[in-house]
Amino acid sequence: MYTYKTEILSVGTKWFSDKADSNDIEVLDQLINERAADGWELVTYDYMATSMQIRGAFVITFRKQQ
Repeated sequence: MYTYKTEILSVGTKWFSDKADSNDIEVLDQLINERAADGWELVTYDYMATSMQIRGAFVITFRKQQ
């Protein structure tokens, strides 16, 4: 059995594009590596842009064996 944990990671402010950039990916990698060090395994993630195209976020789900 697993325990699941979902987090929202906001990305930098976007002015001309709603896409994630290399800085956002670095922050995502850092979070994944921090959670992995605590025993969490990445299950899935998704990038969500906002309708205003100013600030999006990653929704990230991890799991850990109970």
